[in-house]
Amino acid sequence: MKSFEGKVAAITGAGSGIGGGLALELGRRKCNLALSDINETGLQETVAQVRDLGVQVTSQRVDVADRAAVYAWADQVARDHGKVNLIFNNAGVALGSTVEKISYEDFEWLMNINFWGVVYGTKAFLPHLKATGDGHIINISSVFGLAGIPSQSAYNSAKFAVRGFTESLRQELDMLGYGVSASSVHPGGIKTSIARSSRMDDSIRDLGLGREGMDTREVFEKSFITSADKAAKTIVDGVQRNQRRILVGPDARVYDWMVRLLPTSYQRIAVRYARFTAK
Repeated sequence: MKSFEGKVAAITGAGSGIGGGLALELGRRKCNLALSDINETGLQETVAQVRDLGVQVTSQRVDVADRAAVYAWADQVARDHGKVNLIFNNAGVALGSTVEKISYEDFEWLMNINFWGVVYGTKAFLPHLKATGDGHIINISSVFGLAGIPSQSAYNSAKFAVRGFTESLRQELDMLGYGVSASSVHPGGIKTSIARSSRMDDSIRDLGLGREGMDTREVFEKSFITSADKAAKTIVDGVQRNQRRILVGPDARVYDWMVRLLPTSYQRIAVRYARFTAK
């Protein structure tokens, strides 16, 4: 995909963070937009920001954990815009807990959004992308889809799954010759509200991740170093280059090389770093 001008991109989780940044970046490149989020207030704020960019914009409240809703939205986008070229499966939530204390309800809540939401978005939009012969599926994983991190077992599970799902998908698309590609995106710490809106179990304190009088979400926000706008530009540039794996931020590159060079002993480093950031 050499140019985004005149193309149609659907974005989940477009009401804030990376999703909002993607809408602005693609809008500046004259790409038409179909935006969704479960947060209608944030969604309308993004719509207001991109409307002046001279592109067609539609929006819809969508819960990506609802398979029927995702499929209905995909069909609606195709009707409204006449085609769909890109789907950014970006919507996600965060959860911190030890494996021992995590509830099944919280685990399923995260997996339904972070993993199944990606699967639903991919399968719902793929027929529409195939119809254009010029499509791209962009699934947002994480650096936590490259390395396991204490307190993040559920998030790791979803993001590792997204990476494996997308890499398998990309190979199938290469073999089938639909004119559709796929990329797995691995952001590092991005300055978004995901930590503040996350679910955090008190068991994190058992790991030393937090102190009395300190919200454990602050522990994770310390490592957020890349702006959402910069992350969006990196992702869109990576899509244009048809990269299989898109690393976002210097910390993502560090994680990538750490896991490559130290495939098992990186875990000791992760434990030390987690304890250091909690101080």
